[in-house]
Parts: sequence; C-alpha cells; structure tokens
Amino acid sequence: MHNDFKGVIPDLKRRMKQTFSQSIRSWLEGFCTLQKCPDCNGQRLKKDALFVKIAGKNIAELCDMSVEKSIEFLSGLKLTREEEQISKDILNEINKRLTFLKNVGLEYLTLSRLSGTLSGGEAQRIRLASQIGSALTGVLYVLDEPSIGLHQRDNSKLISTLKNLRDIGNTVIVVEHNEEMIREADFIVDIGPKAGINGGKLVASGSIEDIENAPESITGRFLSKKDEIKIPEKRRKGTGKFLKLSGCNKNNLKDVSISIPLGTITAITGVSGSGKSTFLNQTLVSAVEDRLLRNKESYDGFKKIDGIKYIDKLVNIDQSPIGRTPRSNP
Repeated sequence: MHNDFKGVIPDLKRRMKQTFSQSIRSWLEGFCTLQKCPDCNGQRLKKDALFVKIAGKNIAELCDMSVEKSIEFLSGLKLTREEEQISKDILNEINKRLTFLKNVGLEYLTLSRLSGTLSGGEAQRIRLASQIGSALTGVLYVLDEPSIGLHQRDNSKLISTLKNLRDIGNTVIVVEHNEEMIREADFIVDIGPKAGINGGKLVASGSIEDIENAPESITGRFLSKKDEIKIPEKRRKGTGKFLKLSGCNKNNLKDVSISIPLGTITAITGVSGSGKSTFLNQTLVSAVEDRLLRNKESYDGFKKIDGIKYIDKLVNIDQSPIGRTPRSNP
C-alpha cells in the first residue's frame, strides 16, 4: 500500500463505527466495496456450524437455494420416526412461509439474498406475503400505490394477493392509478377533478360504470377510452453514439450486454425481479459515477464499459428525500 494511504483505512473504519450522522455514514460508504470473506466464502458462519448437515446440505447451502428448490428439497426429506416428531412443527412453518412467497411469484429468489438488493416490486410482495401468512382478520389494510414499479404480469399476482387478504375477512383500501387494479376494485372513489386548488372534490364513486359515465371524471374519460395517450408516429434516432455495458453478472443478471442510444429516452422493462434495477442502479450508475466522480476504474458486476467519453455528468433521480432530511420541502 502507498505510504499516503497507510492511516486512511483505519481512520475510515473508526469514523464509520463512531458516527451517529446518517449523511456522514452514507458519504463514507462511498469509499467502501463489498467483498466475500476468503475464510468462509461469504457464508458468514464458523466451520463448526457448517459441518452440521441435513441430507448432505448445511444451512448456508440451503439458503443459497431458490424458494422453489427449497420447497422441493424439504418435501423430499427422508426422516426417521423420531426425526419427524422433532421437526414436524418447524418444517410445517418453514413450508408455509416458502409457499406464501411462491404464491406471490417470488419462487426464483434465494433465501440468502440481501433485502437491499431486491426490486421495489419484490419487497412489496414479500411484505404482502407476510401479511397473508399472519392470517389476521378484521384488519384495515391501506396501500399507497402498490403497483408502482410492477410489470403487468406482476399486477395480476398483486391483485390476487389483495383479494386473498379481503376474502379472509379484511378491508383493503388502495390508492391507485393502474387501470387493471381500478377495474378489479369492488368500489371506486374518484377525487379531483384536477390538482391543487382545482381538486379536493368527490367527483364520482361506485362501480367502474359509474366512474366511466361521470362527466366530470378525467379518470372515467380514460377508462372509457374517450381520452387516450397517442403512440408517437416518429421515434428519435438519437446522436448515433452509445453507452455500452458488457458482461453484466450480478444478482439475477446472467452475462448481459446492453447498448443504450444517447440523446433518446430509453425505457428498461421486464417482469419484477428480472434484473432491471440491478442493471441500472447497482451496475450502470455505480460504473459511471466511479469514472466521472471518483476517477476510479471499478468493475463491480460487469466486464467492460464504453462511451463514457460522451457523457459530462450523471444525475441520478431516485426515491430518496430531496433534501438532507426526510422533512425537506420540494
């Protein structure tokens, strides 16, 4: 290590440990990278614990399996009468929780996956699965735009999950703009007609037909297809230059290479959990930030990047607070 950096790393560790400021912690985390421990290979357990195995697999190997594979593994266990007696309740509980995850379309997730790497749709459905698993009744559930970030395929799974919550004896209130969700609702309340001083009134309520036939309802006009967003006749070709990322391997990404045309609006789509957020936030954004802001050639989750020379700066607009505190004004 260069002499100039000898005291820097211990000082960073000390400040990370001692600081109570979230902004200082976030700033310091910009200098850190996640790496697997060479001793346990990322399994985070002592060798003594890893020597304990069931049907040839230790707990870390079991957690590295997907939800679907875990269900298959547990259902195929051959146990003695004594082992069955000991494990009956715990296996039943584990199978129930895994089945809830499978029923909301998360059978591909591994149990060892860090919650911070999940997409918004995946995190949303895990929370819903835990509520179904609790089997509570007489509860009022309030969801603020749960379909945000979900693919159309996942919307139907979300709706069936919410219907399940309703059918076991609960009330579900959803703030939504998604057409499929609105059409599946038992009762609709439309507030408007516009925003700010032009809003705040009850425009219509009742069935989907009541909303569609309400003359003041902008929502009704779009639902009845009287108004619609037209598909553009022409598409921009861009500048002819590209930002290219090759060999992306991270979370669900499997050796993906993508070329993004510059000077255009590019939409990245696909079902929830397919790797969109991993590609954009954890791979592309961090790669560009490292080169533009930190003058650092990192290769975290990809093999090659081209086209950085065509970019002056990167502005990342995410769901974090606009100012320094969650109470900041726009």
